[in-house]
Amino acid sequence: MKNFILDILISPNAFFRNAINEKESLKVPLLIVLCVAIIGAVTQYLIGGLTGKMMSALMPGMATIVALSAGIVAIIVPFLIWIVWTGLFYGTSFLFKGTGSFKRCLEVTGYGYLPQILGSLISVIVAFMYIPKVVVPEISAAAMQDPQAIQDAVKALMHDPAMMVMTQVIAVISIVFFLWSANNWIFGMKYARNLSMRDAAICVGLWVILYVLFIAYTLVGI
Repeated sequence: MKNFILDILISPNAFFRNAINEKESLKVPLLIVLCVAIIGAVTQYLIGGLTGKMMSALMPGMATIVALSAGIVAIIVPFLIWIVWTGLFYGTSFLFKGTGSFKRCLEVTGYGYLPQILGSLISVIVAFMYIPKVVVPEISAAAMQDPQAIQDAVKALMHDPAMMVMTQVIAVISIVFFLWSANNWIFGMKYARNLSMRDAAICVGLWVILYVLFIAYTLVGI
């Protein structure tokens, strides 16, 4: 467990095979997910600032309020998603008569998040590169009463060339590192629920494929 970072990144099978013999603990997985959440919150803070700037005519400091709100939500969501992913993997494993506690599954899923720290860091860099290039349409105070004007402004922001490229690049980065995590989750579920490699791959892969297809669909719709 001493060199767990490298082991998870390059040798997940060996890591989880050894980890399963240790006492269940959520301390390190919590820290991993927290890191993902904090770094991701920086990206969402920056992007939220664009939306806030667009509505700055509504009240002073609106850009900061929206940016902070986006950052706070971005910190909370990864912990909820961590539980959801674990629940999906755990529930699906019953189809293959898996045995092992939910806490152990939560632990291995948390460890599996490690590659997403790298992905989140790269996404922050991309955000810093592109956000200054985004042209933000500002909505006047009078136009705030017109839903169509707000909708048009939001559409213009989302279709700004720099915004579109940034969104697509960050989405691709997220998918790549999410798939890396998914590979870890397969090995983690194999040992946490006493499954064969095939069954663990199905338990994880089913939901991962659906998620990636959803992200791809949203990208096409941008």
